Amino acid sequence: MPIFSPRPFQSAYLPVEQDRAWLVRVFTALERSAKGLLFGCRMCGNCILQETAFVCPMTCAKGLRNGFCGEATEERCVVDASRPCTWLQIFQRAERMGRMEKLLEVNAPVNGAQAGHSAWLPFARFWAERKQPQLADLALRPQRFWQEWEGLCFEFRQPSWWQADGRYHSPAYQEPVSRLEAALRSQPFIVTTEIEPPLGSSPEEVVEKSRLLGPHVVSINFADNAFAASRMSSLACCKLCVESGGEAVLQIQGRDRSRNGILSDAIGAAALGIRNILCLGGDYHNKSPQVYPAQPSQFDLDSVQMLWMLRRLRDEGKLVDGREVEERPRYFLGAAGAPFTLKPEYNALRLEKKINAGAQFIQTQMVFDIPRFESWLEACEKRSLLDKAALLVGVYPLRDAEDAHIMANEPGVAIPAEILRRMDAAFEKDNQLAAGSSAADHQRMESHAIARELVQKLKELPGVRGVHLMAGGQEEVVPGLLE
Repeated sequence: MPIFSPRPFQSAYLPVEQDRAWLVRVFTALERSAKGLLFGCRMCGNCILQETAFVCPMTCAKGLRNGFCGEATEERCVVDASRPCTWLQIFQRAERMGRMEKLLEVNAPVNGAQAGHSAWLPFARFWAERKQPQLADLALRPQRFWQEWEGLCFEFRQPSWWQADGRYHSPAYQEPVSRLEAALRSQPFIVTTEIEPPLGSSPEEVVEKSRLLGPHVVSINFADNAFAASRMSSLACCKLCVESGGEAVLQIQGRDRSRNGILSDAIGAAALGIRNILCLGGDYHNKSPQVYPAQPSQFDLDSVQMLWMLRRLRDEGKLVDGREVEERPRYFLGAAGAPFTLKPEYNALRLEKKINAGAQFIQTQMVFDIPRFESWLEACEKRSLLDKAALLVGVYPLRDAEDAHIMANEPGVAIPAEILRRMDAAFEKDNQLAAGSSAADHQRMESHAIARELVQKLKELPGVRGVHLMAGGQEEVVPGLLE
């Protein structure tokens, strides 16, 4: 068990090519043992312990390098219930040390050429070439030494192909690039929704639902293999929606994709006229129906890294491999917000990191608990986030009482007892119906009443720019609900 970090969930990286010098191999083995004992090190090759309060983020079960996932809880890791959340420990220790602002820096993804090799030896060479700070200053001018040390570590962990920081970067364009962005700029309150991609390859279902919902909403999301279960691609659904006259939002999750695949999809989407991209981390494979074995290799990038990479491609024309793009893609970038995971101060800082990286609109998880949501809004307002990104709040029409109780136990979802009581009362009424009556009619009506009440309350909250109706496969209820 490591001293300063949770035990690693995944195995340590192995080098693609072994070091030729035997002394280097011996030193690397000693470094691996020492850092493994202290921090559970996986030898990623780019140590960021100084930024993460000396808790190794690579012990996170998902391997996330820029913060907790949207299902984080204080009780356990969402992937492995036998272990704590690594990023909760990072935030708690950073708070005790007064180093919370350090967590805003956008850390680079793992470089395969460095993974498995020593991180200390390259750092020593880099320090020698930089020549600052000088060891004598540690005794003579300690304040200057530590200032130079911060700069040394920052330059080393931010390679030239990444060049990230912890500051806000506004878009490099003026006019809106999509109908969704234009609506968020010009309208006080909007409604968006989603369509569940079909299992099969027939386009008719997507086209029909897009035409059904298009007149009632500003834009339509298409999930990217939600719950780690394969469906028609979000990119194909978005293209069918655009051809039907709708405004599509492409979802890209980082779970199954490499950085090359993400860049390729984003460029291709822009070429097809798809102008909105929602960057997500993705559910771990223990969320899937498990009809096939889960793949072991996941999360090459987290959502923050995805946002940074796509923003630089759009605004600077730079790919991560150093090539420059003359015809830059145009798109409106979004990210997910999780009001009910960890405490509001942590969630707000995590959201700020996404906005700094490039998120222009935020789509939250489903909201039922308005008072708790207001606490999260207040924490976001304290960090001046609501002026930098448009906030769309998730509203989910419950299917029935059973669905309400299932969702209440989902990580990142909070349903007040009063809503559960109302759905249970509607269930009892449905049970008393005479044979042949419409099944679950009272539950449906009560669910829609709750959804309408939530929308009305959300419209009154400052900073809320709209709602995102999370249809969950029941797209046919959206038009009537909006009426």
